Amino acid sequence: MTFDPSSGEGGAQPSSVFFERRELDQILRVYGRMVAQAEWRDYAMVGGKEAAEFAVFRRSGDAPAYRIEKRPSLQTRQGQWSVVGEGGVVLKRGRDLAQVLRVFDSRRFQVVE
Repeated sequence: MTFDPSSGEGGAQPSSVFFERRELDQILRVYGRMVAQAEWRDYAMVGGKEAAEFAVFRRSGDAPAYRIEKRPSLQTRQGQWSVVGEGGVVLKRGRDLAQVLRVFDSRRFQVVE
């Protein structure tokens, strides 16, 4: 939920979706790891009425390489979390964010000699 500065009150607006602090912490841990590996360079976040999105970019100005989406309306069916790759392909979907983010653990294989 997000704060709406246009409302006279300081409360949350239940009709908008955004990430909670705990969720952002998990996402930013993965983001930091991928930046350290020189895989990702930039990110963007957006919240809306039906979904919140965390997009990551390989280079600034490019199309997003991956999007981590939160859609609470899908919680009881497919799960509210999804990782979407380039071209709109859903790579992983589920109810648990940590489980969904594990898709990035196996994204890159390195040859060990």
